[in-house]
Amino acid sequence: MNGIICIDKPQGFTSFDAVAKLRGILKMKRIGHGGTLDPMATGVLPIFLGTATKACDMIDNDVKAYTAQMKFGIATDTLDITGEVLSESVPHFSIAELEDVLNNFRGEIEQTVPMYSAVSVNGQKLYKLARKGITVERPKKTITIFSLELTEFDAENYTASIDVKCSKGTYIRTLIDDIGSALSCGAVMTALRRTASCGFNLDDCLDFDKVKELYESGKLNEVMIPPQELFKDCTKIKLSSNNTARYKNGAKLRLDSLNIKNAVDVRYAIFGFDDEFLGTANIDFEEKVLRIEKNFYSVSEK
Repeated sequence: MNGIICIDKPQGFTSFDAVAKLRGILKMKRIGHGGTLDPMATGVLPIFLGTATKACDMIDNDVKAYTAQMKFGIATDTLDITGEVLSESVPHFSIAELEDVLNNFRGEIEQTVPMYSAVSVNGQKLYKLARKGITVERPKKTITIFSLELTEFDAENYTASIDVKCSKGTYIRTLIDDIGSALSCGAVMTALRRTASCGFNLDDCLDFDKVKELYESGKLNEVMIPPQELFKDCTKIKLSSNNTARYKNGAKLRLDSLNIKNAVDVRYAIFGFDDEFLGTANIDFEEKVLRIEKNFYSVSEK
């Protein structure tokens, strides 16, 4: 099997737990995931099967969307409600003040990587250090918040819900913690649901039971998303029969043998003469050849 299925990850599962669960259901080893989700989070987790796993590291500019809930007046070590409480206070702000603060977190902003994360510092995973009570200086990263909307606000209990569309690598826990700090009362994430990732949304998702049912009935391939869907915005190059054979043999194809108009230095989606998706490639203008980036046509390996 080669393709992508989207799992609606249940709460309590890590992304690696989800991969392990599917390895057991599908009886195959070559499985990867697109975008880590915390155990507390639920929602869209794209799973890559077979040769499609080659695309896991190619989704550089992936935009993700989330619905998150938060509670003000509390701060924890994990930045979510499951952590150890570090401080508590009584919030005093209006919805107008909250909306005003949210304006500061739209667009390009800087985040400090949280201690409870899988990022390594000096060769050590931060979450392992955090579990030992060790805090170290963490790197800062620039991320983009494309949209941030307040969808609910309970002025009596000081809870709120937000919808966020953001760049890859954004920590929603950190965003909420920073919003709480800006309001001088603290805030923690109480729930998180990813609603979109890698161009897929919740409507594309299956649960584990449904995947098992489809696999056992031989119908999983009918709902599997082909890897070329990830590159649907790339310019398509369809090869001749002769060039298809040469491409599969690893030969560099000269540009003058291809029907490429207005060639630019971008990623191309390569298809064989029979419309089989072969992979991605770039143009080497110096050598005037098509240079293979990733191949996706090998289907024999599990």
